[in-house]
Amino acid sequence: MGTPHPLRRTAVALLIAVALASTPSAVATGRQDSVWRGAWAASPQAPSAPGWSPRGFEDHTVRQVVRVTAGGDRTRIELTNRYGSTPLRIAGATVARAARGGAVEPGSVRHLRFGGRESATVPVGGTLLSDAARFPVEAFDALAVTLHLAEATGPATFHRVASATAYRAAGDHRADASGEAFRETGGSWYLLSGVEVSGGREAGRRDGVVAFGDSLTDGVGSTPDADGRYPDELAERLAAAGRPRAVLNHGISGNRVLSDGPRAGEKALDRFRKDVLTERGVRTVVLLEGINDIGFRPPGSPAGAAPGVSAEQLAEGHLALIREARARGLRVVGATLTPVKGSGYDSPANEAVRDAFNHWVRTSGAYDAVIDFDRALADPADPDRFLPAYDSGDGLHPNDAGYRAMAEAVDPDLL
Repeated sequence: MGTPHPLRRTAVALLIAVALASTPSAVATGRQDSVWRGAWAASPQAPSAPGWSPRGFEDHTVRQVVRVTAGGDRTRIELTNRYGSTPLRIAGATVARAARGGAVEPGSVRHLRFGGRESATVPVGGTLLSDAARFPVEAFDALAVTLHLAEATGPATFHRVASATAYRAAGDHRADASGEAFRETGGSWYLLSGVEVSGGREAGRRDGVVAFGDSLTDGVGSTPDADGRYPDELAERLAAAGRPRAVLNHGISGNRVLSDGPRAGEKALDRFRKDVLTERGVRTVVLLEGINDIGFRPPGSPAGAAPGVSAEQLAEGHLALIREARARGLRVVGATLTPVKGSGYDSPANEAVRDAFNHWVRTSGAYDAVIDFDRALADPADPDRFLPAYDSGDGLHPNDAGYRAMAEAVDPDLL
């Protein structure tokens, strides 16, 4: 790689000092309590094409399959209406053990309640937790969460890139074991932002991990419906090492640290407190974000235009996230930005900023620990480029093997 640009060391060092001075000694608190802990998550996004989000739902049943990374003997779901313009009315919801496609295991369907009722309303901009269901799950179980939306929802809050299949049927099919009615499929998650568990062998644990970032956390380039994103692979690696942890994925494809995007969610500086600091049972957050800040160009920008941000600006953004996390007692693990040579982000100017920021991540001391995803994925013969075996084909996103290599680059002791 090229020689790293020097950062404005005085300004950044001052920011680091402020960040470290605000570090509490307590373990993670956040919105946690002694009972519930996150087992699966997806960051909400404002309605946008493609998919069912712009029009929303009316007299539809939506079935979505998610794989949890923590177990318990009680289960509840979190619904989101963060970007809705009207109250979201849920006619009913169920949870079941997923089978093949849109089917569930016969006899496994459990009707969920909200304040003792089958129906519920999620306020504009709000979230809603279901009541606890006696529905035991183990880590890596696949659950089917099914929502009946009888009334028109209007444009629906969703998570654009699920790398998983959602199923839709006309009418009320929330209790169906068969998947025959679910003739429509989509590639996003809708209105569902979390699954939490309590009790069981893991009762009282507060050592979960949040993976926070952009498309490389979201799993772009992984095989759909195979749970091959790096946070999935990391959860499996930790379990295999005898260090099981819930790993929650709060990546959004295209997301940036310092600016919003119409299809890429709110900037990390704004969504961090909504997505990460509201999670229960979490102790550590992994920050992998910034390549879109460097490489993004507004439509019509000339070729070879200057990078979107400087390494100094990106470092300052990460320091703001570190301060927020540590104010809640969370440990913060930084991650280097991965290679981009051969992608649409490839330019000498962008590479210089990426190198400078990665040098800062490795040497600043701003984080509690560092994961070097850059070196884990790079081709030793051409370190600015992915190792071919890890490239999904666009030079920017890993394939399944690449995401597995990312997980293997994480020392379990860091978490």
